[in-house]
Amino acid sequence: MSSLSLAVRDSSTMLRRNLLHARRYPSLTLNLLLTPIMLLLLFVYIFGDVMSAGIGGGGSGGGGGGGSADRSAYIAYLVPGILLMTIGGTVVGTAVSVSNDMTEGIIARFRTMAIHRGSVLVGHVVGSVLQSVLSVVLVGAVAVAIGFRSTGAGVLEWLAAFGLLVLFATALTWIAVGMGLISPNAEAASNNALPMILLPLLSSAFVPVDAMPGWFQPIAEYQPFTPAIETLRGLLLGGEIGANGWLAVAWCLGLTVLGYFWSTSKFDRDPQ
Repeated sequence: MSSLSLAVRDSSTMLRRNLLHARRYPSLTLNLLLTPIMLLLLFVYIFGDVMSAGIGGGGSGGGGGGGSADRSAYIAYLVPGILLMTIGGTVVGTAVSVSNDMTEGIIARFRTMAIHRGSVLVGHVVGSVLQSVLSVVLVGAVAVAIGFRSTGAGVLEWLAAFGLLVLFATALTWIAVGMGLISPNAEAASNNALPMILLPLLSSAFVPVDAMPGWFQPIAEYQPFTPAIETLRGLLLGGEIGANGWLAVAWCLGLTVLGYFWSTSKFDRDPQ
């Protein structure tokens, strides 16, 4: 067999291994999945009317009809950020899984076997991306159930949105793999990957950047989540994307390259 055939075969085996682990031990994935769902329900049903009025989603009005309109407007604004936040939460589980592999001795055993060296990391990355996409679908189904509707999105916009989600998941997964490799245990890996959950909270996921205090706006603007959220929002809701599309792709490609070289260099020299 050629080197490429061996790499594909071994990577497929490692992918099946990681998917079996996820199926047998679903508690971590479910716990991480509950966070964006709970935030979605909290911000829609508790803060929806007030937040919508704050971002200009329509007047709160005096009757129930006005409140309902406001809530619908805020659902449309909120969901793209929640979807990307779902990816950030899912990859935390990847960091924990990689750390477990490194500390429990299985990697040392793999090193003694005639398998492609990079297949272990590729299996983790592909498995995590698939889990991220599935998590996004589940959270998106909840969003549709409570009233989210995509407006102005055709086939091309949906394909572009899906491509952005996969690219973003790939970028964050490679960074999470690196975090797992440098962590001495699962608890440290979870803590190291915490920015994946915190950064969406500091982005334009819940309120526009222009509505934030002036000193805080650079923190929200110059990070990967905000341009990705604005791009996804524009694709799904038919709004303007502007430079956010290029910025989102640049962030994704940059993080993917950084995470790949960081992870592979650490994995290749780690004696465990």
